[in-house]
Amino acid sequence: MIAKTKMVLLGPPGAGKGTASELLLKDVQLAHVSTGDIFRAEMKNGTELGKLAKSYIDAGKLVPDEVVAGMVASTLNGEACKDGFVLDGFPRTVRQAELLEEELAKSGRTLDAVVLFDAPEELLLQRLTARLTCRKCGLNFNKIFGKPKVEGVCDHCGGELYQRSDDSMETAVNRLKVYNEQTAPLIEFYTRKNLLFTVDASLPKAEVYAAFLKALN
Repeated sequence: MIAKTKMVLLGPPGAGKGTASELLLKDVQLAHVSTGDIFRAEMKNGTELGKLAKSYIDAGKLVPDEVVAGMVASTLNGEACKDGFVLDGFPRTVRQAELLEEELAKSGRTLDAVVLFDAPEELLLQRLTARLTCRKCGLNFNKIFGKPKVEGVCDHCGGELYQRSDDSMETAVNRLKVYNEQTAPLIEFYTRKNLLFTVDASLPKAEVYAAFLKALN
């Protein structure tokens, strides 16, 4: 169904990367790789990298980029990712992207595509401050773009919907600031490598997904 199967999803908070990847993973058998899942698995399995990461976390320190990149590459080179992967949440900086490239090269692998979900900041702020979360099952809705069928009630389990404190305007503005400072430079990095494909994430969900699939072919 798609030609490019080893990808990184890039874009600011609220751009819809998660929604698009969920749709893709229903249609195509790819591994969804998130750094959070990798950390938990490596530490649970007691791998050398997992032990190293745990030593930093236990000391209240950030895990160095080199350790994170090593864990990510170990996962990407594993059996679960042999048919392709969607990398979510990594890399977040140019340094991490360079390390990821070096680690993948050790096993003769490269990325096929980096898909940027792009949308105006005003729209992103609207999305980020309109999220509703189900207290019971954790499913997310949006007061503007993905309303529940019944106001205040989860479509899935009937639980109560509420707005989390971290969905405030202040938090949303800060999240976008961090993205622009740390992660946005990856746009130029991957453009220079002819890997970047841009999707207009301000379009309706079905059109965004269609454009996403087009970028992968």
